[in-house]
Amino acid sequence: MTSEFKGWNFGDILDTIIPILPPEHPALIHGERVITWSEMDRRSNNLARALLARDIAYGDKVSFYMRNRPEYMETLAACFRGRLAHVNVNYRYIVDEVQYIFDNSDSTVVVYGQEFRDNILELRKRLDKVKVWVEVGDGKTTPDGILKYEDLVSEGDGSNLDIEREPSDLLFLYTGGTTGMPKGVMWEHHNLREVMSLASRALGEVPETLAALAQDLKTKGRGEIYIPACPLMHGTGLFTALSAMMGGGTIITLGAHSLDAQELWQAVETHKVENIAIVGDAFAKPMLAELDANPGRYDLSSLVGMLSSGVMWSVDIKQALLEHMPQVLLTDSFGSSEAVGFGSSITAKDAPVQTAKFTTNDLCKVFDENDNEIARGSETPGFIAFGGPIPLGYYKDEEKTAKIFKTIDGHRYSIPGDYCLVAEDGTLTLLGRGSVCINSAGEKIYPEEVEETLKLHAAVEDALVIGVPDEKWGQA
Repeated sequence: MTSEFKGWNFGDILDTIIPILPPEHPALIHGERVITWSEMDRRSNNLARALLARDIAYGDKVSFYMRNRPEYMETLAACFRGRLAHVNVNYRYIVDEVQYIFDNSDSTVVVYGQEFRDNILELRKRLDKVKVWVEVGDGKTTPDGILKYEDLVSEGDGSNLDIEREPSDLLFLYTGGTTGMPKGVMWEHHNLREVMSLASRALGEVPETLAALAQDLKTKGRGEIYIPACPLMHGTGLFTALSAMMGGGTIITLGAHSLDAQELWQAVETHKVENIAIVGDAFAKPMLAELDANPGRYDLSSLVGMLSSGVMWSVDIKQALLEHMPQVLLTDSFGSSEAVGFGSSITAKDAPVQTAKFTTNDLCKVFDENDNEIARGSETPGFIAFGGPIPLGYYKDEEKTAKIFKTIDGHRYSIPGDYCLVAEDGTLTLLGRGSVCINSAGEKIYPEEVEETLKLHAAVEDALVIGVPDEKWGQA
């Protein structure tokens, strides 16, 4: 790493901030396990060296096939430091779907949790691109040809790698496949760090160089304490944990394989957690139910923020949560794998609560189907477009890249396909995905808008709206 700042690289950020942090300060917590920043530093450097020593080259892809656990973040740090590209794998996929991700991404390394060993043994028969298989777990032995994670992170002196990194180093984030097969979104480190800083930049100054980042951390002493309650293999969980790591914070992962609200709230109290990331009502409802069932049981005074992204977060759930923790800011973030930071809706106690309405910034525009810009205050719905730092495109898919990442009037935008209305003040009202829009005799009906209206009724727990064929209207 040279002294001249050429742009952000997550590996360079780690090399810069770790010497500033107290060595004994927790980096990763999982149940009773605590991995300090000193340990994480040493283990991730050893892992990076071990992979590079096994014919793995800069830019190679590493598939992460595991649940939330400290090894996920250690391996991510190793990838950053060794200039390898993270590839997320949905651990809920069946074997054929996992094979698709490994193969489509051209992964040469797979790091997996031992609970998925049977699937891996089947996949090894089918795949010839993977050079290195690494098993994470407490087993004393691994199958022939598979390396044990703890052996790799424990061997070596843990010193920093003497390599030159680039702002263009990649991180892959595979989409959920809601509109077809999962697609590998290619994020350059610099652009991803820049877009992740947009919300902070709106609130004040943000360090613009490694030297400024180091000075900022020296002043603060440590980063914040986060629980990504949602899976790290999805964007919301991953980017939340990444923000915490790059700020010198502490990341707490939960042991339950599905949300355990008691475990979550107890972790908040025990570790004095400051921020939680969730995915809409699927998380917020059981969290609220636990608080309602046990009012005052948990000390939540350390908590300052809760962020949700990915799906709707209902008005009544937000209001009820704030009754239990009135000091917390609830942030409903609107974005996607292809465009982080479209906008946000921040809710505080005794302030108006709303859903599907987002405050955005000047980097966002709204276009119609012919790529004409829709003026603010117009009643015409259009596609939201983000013109800030965006991905390179989809891996090995030029056709879909051209459809989503468009150059309009000389500027490149990410347009994932979300319909919205834009008010005079720039506020967005989200209507839903254009791909699921119901066309009823030419009138466009947006399922998410109808669903949110239905859920406002006290008798409605949840709602799902779909279009059905109609002889008269086409769809209804």
